[in-house]
Amino acid sequence: MNEYVAVLRECEEENPPNYGSDAHSILEMTFTYYHECNNTDTDAVKVAFEDLYQRMHGMPLREMDRIVDAVCTLCREHEKAGFVEGIKVGICLDQEL
Repeated sequence: MNEYVAVLRECEEENPPNYGSDAHSILEMTFTYYHECNNTDTDAVKVAFEDLYQRMHGMPLREMDRIVDAVCTLCREHEKAGFVEGIKVGICLDQEL
């Protein structure tokens, strides 16, 4: 069995999996597809974005796009980190039970 596992690991190292452009692991890939299928913003998120747009009123469109892109990237990375850590905690909890 150890030889079989060693061959599988060698094969995986020579042919690493393609998780897509937004992921570096199966957990991140799971988040990416989850997010694509369940992309619903809460009322609090909608209010926060409305506040952001109000604060940027009068700014050039290019500058607004630059800020919104950075904010959205930050939000997505934060959400992805929480999702991945939540899954890890769930797995630990399941193992304890």
